Amino acid sequence: MSDNPPQGRFATVVQRLHGLHPRLIDLSLGRLQALLEKLDHPERRLPPVVHVAGTNGKGSTCAFLRAIGEAAGWRVHVYTSPHLVRFNERIRLAGRIVDDDTLAAALDMVERINAGAPVTVFEVLTATAFLLFSRIPAELAVLEVGLGGRYDATNVIPLPAAAAITSISLDHRDFLGTSLVAIAGEKAGVIKPGGTVATGLQDAAVREVLRREAAQAGARLLERGRDWTIAPTAGGLVYADEAGALDLPPPALPGAHQLDNAGIAVAALRAGLALPAAAIARGIAAATWPARLQRLHGRLAAMLPAGWELWLDGGHNPGAGAVLAAFLAASDRPVHLVVGMKKGKDSEDFLRPMLSLAASVWAVAEPGQHLAMPVADIIAASGGMARPGPTVAAALAAIPYAGPPAQVLICGSLYLAGEVLKDDGTEII
Repeated sequence: MSDNPPQGRFATVVQRLHGLHPRLIDLSLGRLQALLEKLDHPERRLPPVVHVAGTNGKGSTCAFLRAIGEAAGWRVHVYTSPHLVRFNERIRLAGRIVDDDTLAAALDMVERINAGAPVTVFEVLTATAFLLFSRIPAELAVLEVGLGGRYDATNVIPLPAAAAITSISLDHRDFLGTSLVAIAGEKAGVIKPGGTVATGLQDAAVREVLRREAAQAGARLLERGRDWTIAPTAGGLVYADEAGALDLPPPALPGAHQLDNAGIAVAALRAGLALPAAAIARGIAAATWPARLQRLHGRLAAMLPAGWELWLDGGHNPGAGAVLAAFLAASDRPVHLVVGMKKGKDSEDFLRPMLSLAASVWAVAEPGQHLAMPVADIIAASGGMARPGPTVAAALAAIPYAGPPAQVLICGSLYLAGEVLKDDGTEII
């Protein structure tokens, strides 16, 4: 879920919708259920659904699910958040980002039928996605939880074909609780009676919560290491579950953590839907997901010397910091960090595992970056190690370029990532 304000055509609509409810985020289901009833329950007329919850890796898992489905020849609907550049990115209809006219017409209908009743923007957009998904034929719908799980707007759906719960970390503590156990309990709310849910590597305390919630719901929990495995091989990956083993190519999305996300996607699909092994292999090798260890090649990348690499990641919580630290540690060249964060995020815990691995650290806040944390606060969170950018372009110009080719990693916020993609000229399709 994101409060990142849209630009252009949809800015006025969203601004008007903000006036219908005093709070941007209000985790409950009653308002949306009432709206969906007025819309004749489009959430009951969806293709088979895979419902994805978790803290880190939700978007990547959705990307693998979509890529595998499309490799099987399926039409795939996808609902994700937040958007990075265009508001439309949140809804994909049968493989394509929804166009302006289609989205505007659906939003207008939902707003008209809601008739001014209290509702959040995310609830309206969720109802709009369900309405569009119910109208256009597809073989799979992938739904990403916005925030939490139990009371997230997406959780109004009936029993899905499968659910997936990715890595759970500390984030959104003001809404979900201050401990891993409390947060896991909210994420586990997507587990429905009699359902199937796939999960990857989790903290031991989180794993116990998921097991308890699954047992209480009479649901089947598929755990990595117990019910399915995935491991690197000389030529790619090997995945195995009760249905047998699959030799797979390396994931298209970089980073060791993507083995977990790819495996969760495969486990969920193999448990809930039938599809050929060849499609799984093609999908794993074809998945794309912007701002998740994405290599940039546009205008900003052109500022770096020949042989240097520019990478972008929207990770912003302690779990993401640990994942990015592993990326830095695995690099065979120096890595310079450019960090911009959202106000209120745990910048110290995010930065801590990366600082000793970075050749230099630069704190930034882009002019258009929504709710940007002040540069001085990022410097303080780094223990004084970071230097002021204060913008991405200025930081790229100031990085010391003497020595062998290196990597630059821009990270810390999906809002920052959206601004960087615009500045780089990288299109999301």
